[in-house]
Amino acid sequence: MAQYDMLVIGTGPAGQKAAVQAAKLGKKVGIIERKEVVGGVCTNTGTIPSKSLREAVLYLSGFRQRTLYGAEYRLKKTITIEDLAFRANHIIKNEIEIVKKQMARNCIDLIFGEARFLDPHRLLIQQAGTSTEHRAHVIVIAVGTEPSRPAEIPFDDDTIIDTDGFLTLKHLPTSMVIVGGGVIGTEYASILATMGVPVILIDKRPRLLEFVDAQIIDALQRQMTDIGVTLCHEEEVVAIRKESDGQVTVSLTHRPPITTTTLMYAIGRIGATKHLNLEAVGLTPDTRGRVIVNDHFQTAVPHIYAAGDVIGFPALASTSMQQGRHAACHAFGHPDNTDTDLLPYGIYAIPEISMVGRNEEDLTKAEIPYAVGIAHYREIARGQLIGDETGMVKLLFHRHTRVLLGVHAIGEGATELIHIGQAVMAYRGKIDYFIDTVFNYPTLAECYRVAALDGINRMPRPWPQPTLDVKGET
Repeated sequence: MAQYDMLVIGTGPAGQKAAVQAAKLGKKVGIIERKEVVGGVCTNTGTIPSKSLREAVLYLSGFRQRTLYGAEYRLKKTITIEDLAFRANHIIKNEIEIVKKQMARNCIDLIFGEARFLDPHRLLIQQAGTSTEHRAHVIVIAVGTEPSRPAEIPFDDDTIIDTDGFLTLKHLPTSMVIVGGGVIGTEYASILATMGVPVILIDKRPRLLEFVDAQIIDALQRQMTDIGVTLCHEEEVVAIRKESDGQVTVSLTHRPPITTTTLMYAIGRIGATKHLNLEAVGLTPDTRGRVIVNDHFQTAVPHIYAAGDVIGFPALASTSMQQGRHAACHAFGHPDNTDTDLLPYGIYAIPEISMVGRNEEDLTKAEIPYAVGIAHYREIARGQLIGDETGMVKLLFHRHTRVLLGVHAIGEGATELIHIGQAVMAYRGKIDYFIDTVFNYPTLAECYRVAALDGINRMPRPWPQPTLDVKGET
C-alpha cells in the first residue's frame, strides 16, 4: 500500500491543478484516472473537442468573412465529419501529452484504474482484473460529470446521441433537433447552423441561458435565428421515437411533432460519482450525483475535498482549475487569494459571449443605482476589419461612485476582451479609467472607451440655473 500526502481522483482541469499545486508545496501526490487517457471530459469529449469543432467550422465555413464577401461565401463547399475530427483529434493528442508531461515534471504519480473508497483515507484502485490500495492524508474528488441518459430516451449513439457523442458520428447530420437550451445545447446549435445544418433547439424556459444578461441573450438569439436556428421556447418533449426508416420523431406539448435525422439530448449532466462508494465515508451526493462542499471545497469529511464540475455550477474549465488549486492550498495551510467574486464566464456559441461581475437583473433586484454604457462593434474600426458588425460590449457602473460593476460582451473575441474589464474591477476601478486611457487603434479594446463615453453621456447633467433679475425675470 502506497502512502501519499494527497490522492486526486480525476485528471480533468480541477484534478490536474489540485495535484500540481500540492506537488509545488512539496507534497507526495498521486492522481488517478479511470480511462486510458488523461485529461478528463474537458480534453477528450467536452471543452477541447467542442471548441476545436467550433474553430474548424468558423474557418471552413468562411463565416468570419461573410460580412465582407457575402452570405454565400464558404472556404470549403462540402464539410465532412472527417474535416472536423481531424482538427479535434490533433489538438486532443497534444493536450494529452501536455498533461502527462506536467504530471511527470512535478513528480506526480499517474495511476490508472477506477477508484472507490474503502474508508476515509484508503482508496481501492481496480484495473483489468487487478487491484491495489493506496492511502492518503488528503483526498480530492475531481471526477467531473457525464451526460444525463434517462431510461425513456432511446439512445443509439447514431441518430439519438448525448452531448459527448457528436464527434463519434460517421457523417454530418442533415438536420438536428437539440433538446435542452443550456450552455452545451446553445453552443452546438449555433455551430451546426453555421455549417448550414437546419437546427431546432427546444427548451422549456422562456429564453436561453437565464443567468446571462438579458440584452446579451436577446442579441445572441437574434443572431442564432439569422444563421438558421429555430428556437422553441417554453416547450417540453413528451416523447422521442426512432422510426423504421431511421428518422427520429419528437412529440411536444404545444407544437406538432418534429421529424429529424439526428437528435441530441442535452438536458443536464450528472456527477460521475456512482462508483466511488461514497457511502463508505459518510458522504451522500445529491440527486444529480453532485458532491456538496463549503467555500474551501471541503466535503462533510474535512480532509476530503471536491472540485470541478462534480460540485455543480458554474462547471467551467477555468473555475474548475481555480477550485482545484484552492482545495490543495487550503488542505495544506497555504494562502490562496483568488478573487472568486470576479470569475469570468465564457460561452463559445457563435457568436461567443462572456461576462464578469453583475448584470442588470442582479443590480435592479439589489436596488443598486447603476448606469449603462454600450459600444457596438460596427462603431469600431476593428469590428469592420474583421467583419463582425453585430458584436457589442456593455458596461454597468454605479451611478454615483462610477465604480465598474459588470462587463458583458458578445461577438468575436468576447472571451478575451472581457479580461480588461475584469482587471479594472479587481482594483475597484471607475468608468473614468476607460475614458482617460488610450487604446491601440484599431482594436476591439476601443469598445471600452466608446462604451464608457456612451454611459457618461447618458447620465443626467446638472445644468446651471438661470440668473434672475430683480423683477424675477431671466
